[in-house]
Parts: sequence; C-alpha cells; structure tokens
Amino acid sequence: MIVRQNWKKLGVVILGISPDSPEKLAKFTDKKALNFLLLADQDHQVAEQFGVWGEKTFLGKTYHGIHRISFLIDEKGKIEQVFTQFKTSNHHQVVLDYLTK
Repeated sequence: MIVRQNWKKLGVVILGISPDSPEKLAKFTDKKALNFLLLADQDHQVAEQFGVWGEKTFLGKTYHGIHRISFLIDEKGKIEQVFTQFKTSNHHQVVLDYLTK
C-alpha cells in the first residue's frame, strides 16, 4: 500500500466521505488503521451533489447508499478524473497509475 508520505510527495490529499456518524467513522478509522481523513455526510448533501448517492442492489434487496466512486480534484477545485472501475484492494494503484502516466 502507498503510504501517506508518497501521496504527499505527489501533491495529493486524500479525503473519504461516508453517510455514517462521526463516532462510527472514528471507530472504523481506528480499526482499519486508515491513512486518510474520513468525513461524515449523514444527510448525504455532499454525496448527492457529486451524484454518488443513489439506488443500489445487494442480494436482491434495493436500498439507497453511496456508490464507490473516487474523484481527483485539482488545486482549483475542478474535477480532473473520475475513477469508477476499481476494487478496494487495488484502488490506490489505479489512482497512482493515473498520476504517474
């Protein structure tokens, strides 16, 4: 896994967003030893603005949730790249490959 210092050298700040409460996110961050900031968006306001809150299906059940999508946003606030094709295990490499191409 790419460590935080390497992302910093590339000028990348990583932020995650979740509909969970700050308390739940703090426990998750500690349990998984995340190396990035995870922000709470309990009312889905930010997720909806980015178009990542919507209908999902799992095991035949339909519900609303966050679609796992990542955005690379430049220093001016413009979306430079949208990453939709990745797995949790290779996400860092997909982004790194894009940044170093």
